Amino acid sequence: MVRVISALTILPVVIGTIWFLPAWATFVLAQMVLLLSFREYMVLARGFGAAPYRLVTLVVMVATVTAAPQDLMGLILMVGMLALGVTSLMTARSGGQVLLDVSASVLPLLYIGVPLGTFVALRISVGREAVLLLLATIVVSDTAQYYGGRWLGRTPLAPVVSPKKTREGALFGVGAGMAFMLACAPRVFGSSPVFDRVVLGAVIVVLGIAGDLFESQLKRGAGLKDSSSLIPGHGGILDRLDSLFFAAPAFYLYLRLVGEFE
Repeated sequence: MVRVISALTILPVVIGTIWFLPAWATFVLAQMVLLLSFREYMVLARGFGAAPYRLVTLVVMVATVTAAPQDLMGLILMVGMLALGVTSLMTARSGGQVLLDVSASVLPLLYIGVPLGTFVALRISVGREAVLLLLATIVVSDTAQYYGGRWLGRTPLAPVVSPKKTREGALFGVGAGMAFMLACAPRVFGSSPVFDRVVLGAVIVVLGIAGDLFESQLKRGAGLKDSSSLIPGHGGILDRLDSLFFAAPAFYLYLRLVGEFE
């Protein structure tokens, strides 16, 4: 019941921001999510014994999301990498710890900053319909995975990382995501090849599952059950957006390739 109440509280805010408010509101929402996600990420990083360069990393992440709609993410990331390298020279850390700290500083740029940047770019350059199509595909797939796994799940998908996930549940999720994208993509983009829609749905779902497992891997390595207790019944922001963080860049790249960006 707690999970349901939390979802019913959060979903209207997210959907309402994307659908009813101007594009800048989605940008603000993404930056808020970035700050909360980075806070949770820092807890995970400390669990591995890493000490990311907090200020520089956060500034580059914020700049990455800001620059995404102007196609400047690559430039910001290059500048950010140089800034992190210089910062590492000014610390007292040495040996293998330097590599751990630098790596832990670079990861959130790619893991959190880039996905949220592509999310904002989708809203500004393609439109609210595309963003909601992405979110809905992930939600439909996650729901199918959960109930399909409870119904027929027998074979663990990744027993070491996430013992509760099953191959059967994953197959339900992939099928549901493909069917949803096949049915709903024409309402957003107009006519498109059936094969393209099916493949896009499958790619989004498979990457979403990979994102879920990746975050579970980080939590297991850090000795944590959830990334935080921010959302009752759901865990933290990273727990709820792990699928989106892997799926959003792929969706963004696909729409760039097919010329949907203005």
